[in-house]
Amino acid sequence: MDKNTLTGFILIAAVLIGFSYFSRPSEAEMEAQRRQDSIATVAQQKAQMAQEAKEEAEIAHQAQVALDTTSLFYAHRRGEAQNVVLENELIKLTFNTRGGTVQKVELKEYKNQQGGPVTLFDEKDARMQFMLGGKTENINSGDFFFTPINVSDTTLTMRLQASTGGTLDFDYKLLPHSYMIDFTIQANGLGNIFAPSMKTLDIAWNEMARQQEKGFDFESRYSSLTYKIKNEGTDYLSETSAESEKIAEPLDWVAFKNQFFSCVLIAHQDFTEAHLSSTPQQKASGYLKDYEADMKTFFDPSGKTPTQMQMLFAPNNYHLLQHTNKLSASDKDLELEDLVYLGWPLFKWINRFFIIYIFDWLSSLGLSMGIVLLLLTILVKVLVYPTTRKSYLSSAKMRVLKPKIDELNAKYPKPEDAMKKQQETMQLYSQYGVSPMGGCLPMLLQMPIWIALFNFVPNAIELRGESFLWASDLSAYDDVIRWDKSIWLIGDHLSIFCLLFCLTNIVNTWISMRQQQNSMTGEQAQQMKFMQYMMYIMPVAFFFMFNNYSSGLNYYYFLSGLTSILIMWFLRKTTDDKKLLAKLEANYQANKANPNKKMSGMAARLEALQKQQQAILEEQKKKQAQNKK
Repeated sequence: MDKNTLTGFILIAAVLIGFSYFSRPSEAEMEAQRRQDSIATVAQQKAQMAQEAKEEAEIAHQAQVALDTTSLFYAHRRGEAQNVVLENELIKLTFNTRGGTVQKVELKEYKNQQGGPVTLFDEKDARMQFMLGGKTENINSGDFFFTPINVSDTTLTMRLQASTGGTLDFDYKLLPHSYMIDFTIQANGLGNIFAPSMKTLDIAWNEMARQQEKGFDFESRYSSLTYKIKNEGTDYLSETSAESEKIAEPLDWVAFKNQFFSCVLIAHQDFTEAHLSSTPQQKASGYLKDYEADMKTFFDPSGKTPTQMQMLFAPNNYHLLQHTNKLSASDKDLELEDLVYLGWPLFKWINRFFIIYIFDWLSSLGLSMGIVLLLLTILVKVLVYPTTRKSYLSSAKMRVLKPKIDELNAKYPKPEDAMKKQQETMQLYSQYGVSPMGGCLPMLLQMPIWIALFNFVPNAIELRGESFLWASDLSAYDDVIRWDKSIWLIGDHLSIFCLLFCLTNIVNTWISMRQQQNSMTGEQAQQMKFMQYMMYIMPVAFFFMFNNYSSGLNYYYFLSGLTSILIMWFLRKTTDDKKLLAKLEANYQANKANPNKKMSGMAARLEALQKQQQAILEEQKKKQAQNKK
């Protein structure tokens, strides 16, 4: 080794040693890190101990029940768990002989994020157990290994054979071309082991709802434990926080729902004494909610009348759920379509009888969903164009009358003349045939459609997995621009469609504010200058609110904003202020020739209100004058 090489190694070693020395953490930092590591270790150990205790308790329980040779179903205490599959072209159901219930559900026509079929749950995620109270022992279906009989592609009976010769059967029938399963529980020859007064069985149903979509926050927001009260509507537990509720009323069904898929248990003879709970899960856990439902339903120990239920494992498709209502084993109106949330009653009505039909018609044309949303936007804008035009013309009339309003401001400059000035202003508007509120009311009529689409688009399963431009999935946020670490309020990505929506919103705000400023004078104009800064805050707030929303929704709002800009440009270009003023002057001359003509509508109500206020002010002035004397 020559001298230069040796010198180089010595310098490198010195640099490394110096870097290690100067970059080493302080004693306080090392102590804090040790404390944090200790806390994490203790938490991990506690979680591990809790899991081990749970497993040991389960093993002990199984050992105990297996040793109970006096049990009515002793022969079924031990066994080997086996899987039995029922399937049609839509769904694959895997049943397990231990417990005799469904342990895995796969939907064949829908893909998960990895490209495989959507799995709603498997043996790790869900459990359904049925408890029967006997004279000498309580029977829990989860403790036994059932015997599968009468097995076909779509039918299955899970049987427990009692030592006395009787049987307890779980019968399943998968309906053709459907996601619905008929399910009955029937006792045969077991009447002597149950109390004569026994009329119900207990159901314990639990599911850890899987995260199926890309955006955890957005999917969790639209996931809820939903239930249908008999002879009433549907209700649900909180989507954002843990909630537990005891339901006094009988229920038609209970659903464990996420954004696009639901697991539903439907009662033929009602669910009673239901205790429902929903607990949100942590991000990155792979789960959205921990759902639990404990309830009772009818049971006939004699076996004369079976306990009838139905199971539904289905996509939240509005028309599919409407059709599924007809497959009900009872004559109840199940209203399963309410699993697709369409908003409050007014917005639900707009979606149900207007938006959904237009959307379905456009979808039937075989177009991409991006084009469908574009055409939907155009159709909606065409339908509301008359109100948009009326609103614009009202503002334009105010704009061309601005010089005359300025004259009134100059005529009444004093604050004490404000009421008189306002009265003459309203008189002027009336004479020229202008309504000050004419620009607001037509725009307010459009708001229900805007809000209805806000509820419809995120719940439209037709958008799930559909790509358009840079968005790989219109039901999730577009994240072409993303980074590793999450940033407060923004997250780990930048939605381009959200950014475009907010930019068009800013432009629309600018156009609206400019239009209003051109028609305002005096104090109103000064107040509007202040308000415009407040109005610009909203588009910025929308960016932080909608960055995690579905790209389909942001895309629609962007298109809506862009078409609004184009419509305003078109109206401005096609409106001749001189002709409009001439028309208003003609109105003025006609009204001037008929001085006895009374105001109508909003102008009349405003005039009456101003007269009342003027009378009150004059009365106050009289009292003040008397007090001075």
